[in-house]
Amino acid sequence: MDQNQQIAPNGKKKMAIGWFSFTCCEDSTILFTELLNDNFDAWRKVVEFRHVNALKTNNRLEDLDVAFVEGAVSSPTQAKEVQKIRDNSKYVVAIGSCACTGLPSASRNDFGDEQINEKIQGYLDRFDYSEKVQKLEEVIKVDDKVDGCPMNVDAFYAALDKYLKIFELA
Repeated sequence: MDQNQQIAPNGKKKMAIGWFSFTCCEDSTILFTELLNDNFDAWRKVVEFRHVNALKTNNRLEDLDVAFVEGAVSSPTQAKEVQKIRDNSKYVVAIGSCACTGLPSASRNDFGDEQINEKIQGYLDRFDYSEKVQKLEEVIKVDDKVDGCPMNVDAFYAALDKYLKIFELA
């Protein structure tokens, strides 16, 4: 067993999760941190928060059980990052409308050439944006989705509970 693995009260390995955010307004990340106010004591008994930038700076990407990914993919760099997350996770859950549908972040996909003026083109070039914004499943395999802007709380609880059951922690 990895010396860094944490053990739940039932003797099983805690479920190692990551929470990641890409092109979006990060409202689901904010909501997740709010949910921690009511659930942190219970969740920390069965969940190892291995990679959650909103909570800590010492994050690890290796051997995640579940990665929760918020946001659309809008650049080649982001596409590589989400692929790395997929490669290091048993399961990936798309969080929020941008990850699940691409919208509203992908609204610019419908811009015609005449709508992309010099200023907008400058941003696209400066930040290495792709021609099109993609929903998460267009870039990597997604195992589950929690839609909404912000995410639907009941659907998030159901997804979390599903994976806690898979890992025999609920």
